[in-house]
Amino acid sequence: MSSPSPHILMFPLPAQGDLSPMLKLAELLCLANLKVTFINSTHNHRCLTRYSDIETRFSRYPEFEFKVIPDGLPEDHPRTGGMWLLELLKGLKSSVQPFLRERLSPESRSIHNPPVTCLIADALLRFAFHVANEAEVPAIGFTAVGACALWAFTCIPKLIEAGEVPFKDDEMDGLVQNVPGMTNFLRRRDLPSICRVKDVSIPDIQFAVNIHKMWKPQYLVLNTFEDLEGPILSLIQEHWPRIYPVGPLHTHLKYRLGLTEGTSSTSLWEEDRSCISWLDQKPDKSVVYVSFGSLASITKDQFMEFWAGLVQSKKYFLWVVRSNMIVGSDPDRPSPNELLEGTKERGLMVGWAPQEEVLSHRAVGGFLTHSGWNSILESILAGVPMLCWPAFADQQVNSRYVSEVWRIGLDMKDVCDRVTVEKMVRYLMEVKREELERSVAKMSDLAKKSARESGSSYCNLDRLVQDIKLISKEAS
Repeated sequence: MSSPSPHILMFPLPAQGDLSPMLKLAELLCLANLKVTFINSTHNHRCLTRYSDIETRFSRYPEFEFKVIPDGLPEDHPRTGGMWLLELLKGLKSSVQPFLRERLSPESRSIHNPPVTCLIADALLRFAFHVANEAEVPAIGFTAVGACALWAFTCIPKLIEAGEVPFKDDEMDGLVQNVPGMTNFLRRRDLPSICRVKDVSIPDIQFAVNIHKMWKPQYLVLNTFEDLEGPILSLIQEHWPRIYPVGPLHTHLKYRLGLTEGTSSTSLWEEDRSCISWLDQKPDKSVVYVSFGSLASITKDQFMEFWAGLVQSKKYFLWVVRSNMIVGSDPDRPSPNELLEGTKERGLMVGWAPQEEVLSHRAVGGFLTHSGWNSILESILAGVPMLCWPAFADQQVNSRYVSEVWRIGLDMKDVCDRVTVEKMVRYLMEVKREELERSVAKMSDLAKKSARESGSSYCNLDRLVQDIKLISKEAS
């Protein structure tokens, strides 16, 4: 009897920054003629079908299907906030684990044709890997963060054991000694945000510690490229024997599809395309694009400081202000729309923007960003220098790499006052502009080269496809 064709079950963490790259990976695997079943949360699927052409886009692949399952959270849950990730993981375990046990069981695999022969899941979803291990189904991890941040997270147990975490005092600029490969530039303030705890017994940091003690897949797919993070990828390979840096996924997919422009949207938010017309009316490289991503929130006071700093910089600015981004209310403070009315010639605020298209627009000369990994990759591809104001998780590490290692932007972490914002925006758009543009242009060329035929990411994806076929055959 011949072996069944590979059938991949893909399970992303259901958040914008994780879902989008894994959908791109799914499409790349479909282009390699592999069957893919993609688990999507009910909430996210509703948003995707409403705000994007996701169903039309994947209808061209007869071997692709969505499996829509609740994420275990109440429908009115904001899906943001400090404890959101742990709540989500708990909800996913209760709602998705039974489906995984059923679909990966030997009985189920004898019924479904072709049966699931491989699981690709977000590396944080450790319960999914336990189910696959019990069912003897090969499993591959996927991480939506960069290699530099992943390595810093991996070293958290070592930092605790060495007494570097929790911090013994308030000196945040001391160099960290127990993250190999980063000891000459990584400061306390550059560690993942969960390291800023007073007690290592709190759930967030215990989750980070325990995830590296539990069973994990031997295979790991990363949305990065070797020219960007080669030295750290070598260290990661000591923990994951088989790694596949296949990014940047959005440009990799574009080249495989033979497109000259970006791929279609996978946004969970409605994009306001009026900003493109607004940008069309502005001079080249004159606009600062501002976005703090899909999850980060700021206080009303922080919003006011950013607004004042941007206005005082005298630069044009396009600012993404999500409906749930500003926390707390102050009836005595003007609303974003009221503020903008007085500066509408210089600034525009939208609820969400087509970011890849915005960054590629000739009018955009700088990006004030939360330093999320997808945003960094998109900014690199567009050749746009960054001003980083990280919020949480991996973003502190990312911003340090942007400023000190790759030298493609500036780091403004832990400060948010109008004087600093104005000064740093001027540095980005005037003082450091040419220097940063040269650096990011070189990195952009390397990113594009990696995703083209014979490039490192292109070859790594081909290797991933061949390995999926091999492990699927061995497991059948």
